[in-house]
Amino acid sequence: MRNRLSVLVAIAAASMGIVYGYDQSNIGAAMEYVGRDFTLDDNGKQWLYTVAVIGSIVGALAAGPLANRIGRRASMISVAIGYGLFAVLSGLAPNFATLAAVRLLLGITVGVSLVVVPVFVAESAPARSRGAMLVAYQMTTILGIIGGFLIGYFLAGHAAWRWMLGLALVPSILVLLMLIRLPDTPRWYLSKGRDEEARRALVAIDPHADVDGELAEMREALGAESGGHLREMVRKPWFRATAFVLGLGFLIQITGINAVAVYGPRLFEEMGYTDDFGKLLLPALVQVYGLIAVIAALRWVDRIGRRPLLLGGIFAMIVATGILIAVYGPLADDVAARQMWGFAGLAVFTMGFSFGFGALVWVYAGESFPARLRSYGSSAMLTSDLVANVIVAQFTLTMINSRLGGAGTFAIFGGLAVIAFLFVARLAPETKGRTLEDIQQYWTDGGKWARNR
Repeated sequence: MRNRLSVLVAIAAASMGIVYGYDQSNIGAAMEYVGRDFTLDDNGKQWLYTVAVIGSIVGALAAGPLANRIGRRASMISVAIGYGLFAVLSGLAPNFATLAAVRLLLGITVGVSLVVVPVFVAESAPARSRGAMLVAYQMTTILGIIGGFLIGYFLAGHAAWRWMLGLALVPSILVLLMLIRLPDTPRWYLSKGRDEEARRALVAIDPHADVDGELAEMREALGAESGGHLREMVRKPWFRATAFVLGLGFLIQITGINAVAVYGPRLFEEMGYTDDFGKLLLPALVQVYGLIAVIAALRWVDRIGRRPLLLGGIFAMIVATGILIAVYGPLADDVAARQMWGFAGLAVFTMGFSFGFGALVWVYAGESFPARLRSYGSSAMLTSDLVANVIVAQFTLTMINSRLGGAGTFAIFGGLAVIAFLFVARLAPETKGRTLEDIQQYWTDGGKWARNR
């Protein structure tokens, strides 16, 4: 039987995923109505999303020191309180400047959660269920995106964008109620010399654990992680691994997935869907296909390996951009064909991303570096990812409204997906069945596996 506290850890982490996913889509659902009330052009609408992504970069950079200083649990409680507060203030904003400022602050809380939640789960969950809990966080993020579009649909008739944004308070309160009942992670307590609290937390989370053995392993790991310096990542032998995770993090977002997630309602409107069903429910259905793809990837990754799934997902994205170029080009005058193939293109694009990048890519940051550099590697990939997200957020609508149009915009995304395919094919190692030591040796040997393997 599962320990009750470990179940609460899983639910709390999953709920944070819903909060994060909801923020990705509810601003897309609310954007048109906000634009009407505040008389915004497309540049102003883009800033509504972009400013939150800029905030998330700040939050992600601050998250590591914050979580180390005050603890993982306290950091997550701060995120839940901050997100709920800023959600309400977003709904009450009297003008665009106030809304943009509040969304910047909300973005900071999102950035902190992106770093702290996986750490909290990894350090709190029993080893036998850690992977499932991390997967649950990824899957509930997609559920949050779906929920944001659905709530947007049911409120759209009243143009109640303030409620769309403010309702994020509800999951924030639920998360907060769970978090205040949880201890911090045993590993954090141990890092602060609070050995007895670390012991109690470990027993509470996993009563069947070998407490003395696990505490000894944690002490050893903490010792191994000390002494790392950021400058090591830009020197041999780790420069190649650093270039890989930075490039991969950037390619995750620059290929356009959040253009589909956030600007989905606008893309469907461009295809001829003028009612709320087409602009809000169809984007939610696209995300359902993405959820199915994540589940499929998780079932197959340990059977056929990571590279085939990653390359297969990117290839599907390339095919999808070809379909969408046709939708905005040769099929532009055929409304029925444009709508049918437009939906198919966005669904395939989202499924390809979820099957490849979405399900697998973050694993590489944790595997590529030794313990003392692992947090730096994860932070580098996340920062690279968020910088690309800023670019996509700020220029997608501008490109669609320019001479490029929809066809040119998706041609750019398709070209970037081709670059991503070649990048992965050339540099991504197949790590299935490899130990962390083997993988790290691969990078220090200049991208070559040891001969005895």
